[in-house]
Amino acid sequence: MESPELSFTLAYIVFCLCFVFTPNEFRSAGLTIQNLFSSWLGSEDVAFVQFHIRRTSVTVLVHSALPLGYYIGMCVAAPEKKLGYFHQVNDSWRAFFLLSICLQLTSWTIVIYWSQHHWHNHPISRGLQAHERPPYSDWSVASSINTEFRRIDKFATGAPGARVIVTDSWVLKVTTYHVYMALQNECHVTVTESRQHQLSPDSSSPAQILTLRVDSINPAIRHFDIRLNSTEYAELREKLHAPIRNSANVVIHQTISELFLETFRAQVDLNEPYTLPIGQEIEPCIGCMQVPANTKLVRLCQREGPFNESDCQLCMCRPMWCLSCLGRWFASRQDQQRPETWLSSKVPCPTCRAKFCILDVSVLH
Repeated sequence: MESPELSFTLAYIVFCLCFVFTPNEFRSAGLTIQNLFSSWLGSEDVAFVQFHIRRTSVTVLVHSALPLGYYIGMCVAAPEKKLGYFHQVNDSWRAFFLLSICLQLTSWTIVIYWSQHHWHNHPISRGLQAHERPPYSDWSVASSINTEFRRIDKFATGAPGARVIVTDSWVLKVTTYHVYMALQNECHVTVTESRQHQLSPDSSSPAQILTLRVDSINPAIRHFDIRLNSTEYAELREKLHAPIRNSANVVIHQTISELFLETFRAQVDLNEPYTLPIGQEIEPCIGCMQVPANTKLVRLCQREGPFNESDCQLCMCRPMWCLSCLGRWFASRQDQQRPETWLSSKVPCPTCRAKFCILDVSVLH
């Protein structure tokens, strides 16, 4: 029969592992450091840098308290050991207790040192200081990161303990105890490794995980690795202005939609361009709001059928979409089980619902 001591030990080990790595079950139950200390941590969206300075500090204190919490728990689960009477316990438990106390005191000493001069000594603050340029201070750098993190067009992916965030100017990696940062115009990215995983919770197809190393020309910034699914690589590449190099023997598998988008662009480049009328202004693409609209739907396909009529319809919309967004719209309206029919298909205009095919897409001259 399993003893209460062993049961408590196993349960506590499982709890510690789960609490440290915070899986979905613990996050849904609210047992995360962010939720337990939310009133002191503040909001990540409002002050990203300050939030993670406090979060990492609390994380160090909580995780360092787990061994001491185990000792206190054993005092309750195994009273026959008399662990509450320090002078009566054996040498092993006495050494464990002293190490737990030392670990807790050390962590408090470190956090108190970090908090001096408005958290000036914290590792995240030191990372900010490495990016400061006169006459700007490290908190001016923090303000820049906070502002860009609040924008909805940032790229963000990854688990809570290894999040990857790319803003207009910054590449960020958020881990349990630190936040790595690099300026886009001071770094270059290298795809160093790819791993194939047969099981993926989000898809029935195998998942390819890419490892990318971010190197900065700033000698004060250490390089760091980021990991993401290959299906997110195209989105990262669009947001990342820094050059991306590919190491030898690393093959990046693209999704069917990404392969179709490349074919879509190549075919549209062969179509007759559309000359914009004099005086007509080009507006931002209403799909992404990041680039100017550069396409116009013009019925150019050959007429078919007994009455010399085409299934495609005349679109009277002004240029409102960029080529990438229009290609994604085209792919999203297709039968995902029959990719061989995508090129010959017709879809409705995303604005007026007039049917068009790939031959009807013209790039603005």
